[in-house]
Amino acid sequence: MNERDFTLPSGTMAALEIGNEKTTDTSVVFLHGWMDNAGSFKELMIHIHRLNPKLHLLALDLFGHGKSSHKSFDNYYPFHDYIDDLHQLLVELSPNRLVLVGHSLGALIASCYSAAFPEQVEALVQIEGAGPLAEPPSNAVQRLRDGVLSRTRQRRKSERAIASLELAVKLRMQANHLTAEQLLPIVERATVLRDNQWYWRHDVRLKCASLYRMSQEHASAVTSQIRCPHLIVLGNKGFQHLQSHQVDWGANPPEVASVAGGHHCHLEQTLEVAERILGVVNKI
Repeated sequence: MNERDFTLPSGTMAALEIGNEKTTDTSVVFLHGWMDNAGSFKELMIHIHRLNPKLHLLALDLFGHGKSSHKSFDNYYPFHDYIDDLHQLLVELSPNRLVLVGHSLGALIASCYSAAFPEQVEALVQIEGAGPLAEPPSNAVQRLRDGVLSRTRQRRKSERAIASLELAVKLRMQANHLTAEQLLPIVERATVLRDNQWYWRHDVRLKCASLYRMSQEHASAVTSQIRCPHLIVLGNKGFQHLQSHQVDWGANPPEVASVAGGHHCHLEQTLEVAERILGVVNKI
């Protein structure tokens, strides 16, 4: 597994990579969840490589996460910009058959990209995620107000050091209800040692609330346009709203698979999720 950097208009996007896109005809690109990074897919990529060493595997750090650049001071990472960032990244890759695998936020990004650029995506796998987040239009004004106020609160906060890497792991364990071993690849990539103190690498503006969210009608207009083979993997103890979430998939509804685990079920059932991803790859 190698480190790779891509120079894009918004900065440098870091990635973990196995294989070479120039020596295969299929690339699997992994998009992580909010406040995670490419380390979320490290063990999954290892399993997939062992099962099919011919594939090119690339896990990205979205901007503001992991080892990728932070955007300019006036940027607050609106959802739609992630789709543009992904498009700019894919321009840098060779024109292989593309499989997108996204977890949580990454799953939402992948669904929108697959709908907007169907000619680019051969298959889609979403882990604990469906279509873009949606809410009733009646929430629009309150969301706008809350989003602006969250930016004000964030500007007033100062950066805090973490006593040790072990404490950083414990904080993530409390938040995600996973083991230290499962979380270590994420935490190692999410932290940096400066002047003998540990700090989170992520851009603090990621924690600001969104100023805008699609209506369900808008979200359905997106998901109904996904045309490629499509799998959704849900943890049986994951986000419960996903179990009953009503999404308009148009004429191409996805296969839905349940695996044991929570919201990060790909870290808990790594081999099973790897096999399910390869099942989708084999369809193309």
